[in-house]
Amino acid sequence: QMKNWKSILLWILPLAIAVASLGFGRFEVDFVTVVKILTSHVFPIEETWTAMEYNVVMTVRLPRILLALLIGAGLSISGAAFQGMFGNPLVSADILGVAAGAGFGASIGILLFGNGFATQILALIFGLAAIGFTYIIGGVKKSMPIFMLVLAGVVTSALFNALISLTKFLADPEEKLPAITYWLMGSLGTASYRDLYTAGPIILIGIIILIAVRWRINLLTLPDDEAKSLGISVANLKWTVILGATLCTAAAVAIAGIVGWVGLIIPHIARMFVGNNNERVLPMSLALG
Repeated sequence: QMKNWKSILLWILPLAIAVASLGFGRFEVDFVTVVKILTSHVFPIEETWTAMEYNVVMTVRLPRILLALLIGAGLSISGAAFQGMFGNPLVSADILGVAAGAGFGASIGILLFGNGFATQILALIFGLAAIGFTYIIGGVKKSMPIFMLVLAGVVTSALFNALISLTKFLADPEEKLPAITYWLMGSLGTASYRDLYTAGPIILIGIIILIAVRWRINLLTLPDDEAKSLGISVANLKWTVILGATLCTAAAVAIAGIVGWVGLIIPHIARMFVGNNNERVLPMSLALG
């Protein structure tokens, strides 16, 4: 019963913090006003707030906080899924080169088009392309060892990081180079509803895929022959996990830049609460993230 209360608390806490965060910043808005502004879209409420308070809460802070919730959840559940699939506690959401590929795509976008919607699309495309490259150099046989995929991901990351350095070298040091550098550092400072509508559905699809197969990830810790004897297509399951995690990571990096540590650390904290069963670790990682 205590564990159930902990789980409920950990699901409520992120939402409570998100609502409270809408009032904090250089321009403070009290909690009651924040709640009134949010509920005014559902229930008719007498308007007691100023136009400035409304714009700060709804236009500036709300898209940032919603994206922060989605990105934290997506990266955390992706990291937990990869750690379960690879059986390695040091694996994170960007182990297969997605983040580096998306970073290169964004660097090219900033170099050619500036920091806009085209840059986000290029980041997403190159993030997905990085997975294809990892698959090609890791070997296309269904029986390939899982560590070959990890090694291929390391090679892919190294290649795209080198290409990022090349774009920095070619960039205009007055405008383009600072833009690339700040973008790669990761930030939600310029997040908008357009970013939310672009990345949100992709991250949600990735999360749904991983939640749907979470109990099956436990079977990937078994030898392939034993997993197959239980009626599981090991290769298909692995690529389903990779697809879900890639969608979450590529969309997150395309919008917010490279966000580190979340996909590595949060799954370990989740295991401290619920143990090693991935059926419970993935939802808990999502809540904590």
